[in-house]
Amino acid sequence: MICIKADIPKELNEIDDELKAIYHSKDTVCFYIFKTRDLRNEFVEKTKGMEKTQREEIYKQYLI
Repeated sequence: MICIKADIPKELNEIDDELKAIYHSKDTVCFYIFKTRDLRNEFVEKTKGMEKTQREEIYKQYLI
């Protein structure tokens, strides 16, 4: 396991982990937040293997 110390905002910690998808690139950690666990799981399946910019475009569909 690799842990990187960071100051995570309280609001992010309060969100149920099953509603978050967490990805990282070489210089960024992204937290994608969903309304339901099913939507989160669907997003994870749809975006497997995608680069950050592609994943961000797909995430926009979930913001509606």
